[in-house]
Amino acid sequence: MFDEFDALSFDCYGTLIDWEAGIAAVLGPWGRATNPDLSDEELLLAYADEEARMERENPTALYPVVLADAFRATGAKLGIPVSDDDAGRLGSSVPDWPAFPDSHEALVKLRERFKLIILSNVDRVGFEGSRRRLDVDFDHVITAEDVGSYKPAQKNFDVLRDYADQHGLKLLHVAQSLFHDHVPGSKAGLPGVWINRRHNRPGWGATPDPGEDVRPDWEFESMAGFAAATTER
Repeated sequence: MFDEFDALSFDCYGTLIDWEAGIAAVLGPWGRATNPDLSDEELLLAYADEEARMERENPTALYPVVLADAFRATGAKLGIPVSDDDAGRLGSSVPDWPAFPDSHEALVKLRERFKLIILSNVDRVGFEGSRRRLDVDFDHVITAEDVGSYKPAQKNFDVLRDYADQHGLKLLHVAQSLFHDHVPGSKAGLPGVWINRRHNRPGWGATPDPGEDVRPDWEFESMAGFAAATTER
């Protein structure tokens, strides 16, 4: 299985890094200071579309700015004030977001067989903090800062495909988000692996509804499960 591929491209946040835990660590205390009944899930659902909108409307803004502006828009939606300190706290929080417990070991195992590439909606500084948490070196990193747009913009996948073509790589895209990755990845002709991190929870969480039917080629509940499958014969 997967013998035809020699490179894996990854979404980072939601797939390798637990961005929902990272965002909720800021939004949760803020929201419940005004409304103790607000759950992390409710806050993530309120936040999801605002981040996607900020990325769409401000494609060249650095990710800390997107996070801060999305937080302010979420506050306006919920009728809860967001101070500049609040917004800045989320904007600077990416390096604090935890890695999923299985990410490091899975990436180390996958690196034995594949080149590893990142295609991420983040800036370079934020990603370097996450790379240190993952403790893995990647063969190539493409961020929204490099491209000047945010997924699901097709431009990001064009840049990824161009890199793969220039280096003669047969590429498989691995991601949690159907909205950010698998819908545009499928349109770009990339085969995909869905790491369904939310398999035991309803709804989409911090990721918007994909808005259309998309069927990734493979589905696993974890990076550990995917890494194990690549060694099966």
